[in-house]
Amino acid sequence: MQIEFDNYSISPTQEKDAWRMCDFVVSNEERLKNYFPKTLEQNLNPTLSQLFVSKMVKKSIAREEFLFVIKENTNRTIIGFIYVKELDKEKKIGELAYCMGYQYEGKRIMTASIKNLVPWCFDDAKLQTLQIIVHNSNIGSKKVAENNGFQWKQTLLEEHTTGDGEVLDMELYELHNPALQS
Repeated sequence: MQIEFDNYSISPTQEKDAWRMCDFVVSNEERLKNYFPKTLEQNLNPTLSQLFVSKMVKKSIAREEFLFVIKENTNRTIIGFIYVKELDKEKKIGELAYCMGYQYEGKRIMTASIKNLVPWCFDDAKLQTLQIIVHNSNIGSKKVAENNGFQWKQTLLEEHTTGDGEVLDMELYELHNPALQS
C-alpha cells in the first residue's frame, strides 16, 4: 500500500527503510528526545534501526501496531513518520502519533499525510475512533489535529513522561468515523 500526494508518499515501513530511518532519527534527535524517546533510542545507529524496522514490520503483519513513513518522492528520503498505535480492537480505537523532520515543518505536509491516512485507518484497520495526544505547547501538532477535524476532548493528567523524565499533562483529540455518524 502506498498513498501518493503532491511530491510525497506514505507507506508502511519496510526492511529496506532501516538506513533512511536511522538518518531521519539522528538528524531529528532534538525533536524526538521528549516525545519519541523509545523510537530515538532504537534508531541511533544502522544496526539498531534494522532491528527496529524488522520489529515494526512484524507488528504490522500481526496488525498490532503500524508505522508509516512519509517520503519525499524525488530522492526517497524519509521526512516524517506516523504511528497507528495503542490499538484497542474491542473498542475499535487507535492513536495517531507523528513526527515531521525539522526541514519540512510548517509546510502542511503532516496535515496532508494525516488527511490521506485517516481513510485507511477507518476502512482497512477497521477503527471507529482515532485519537491524537499532544502537549499543549505543541501548536503545530494541535493544528494538524484540528485541521483534520479532530475535536478536543480533555486534558489527560500526567499522561506522558519525556525522555528527561518530566511528567506532562497532554491534550486528547478525537475523530470518529463519519460513516458511523448517520
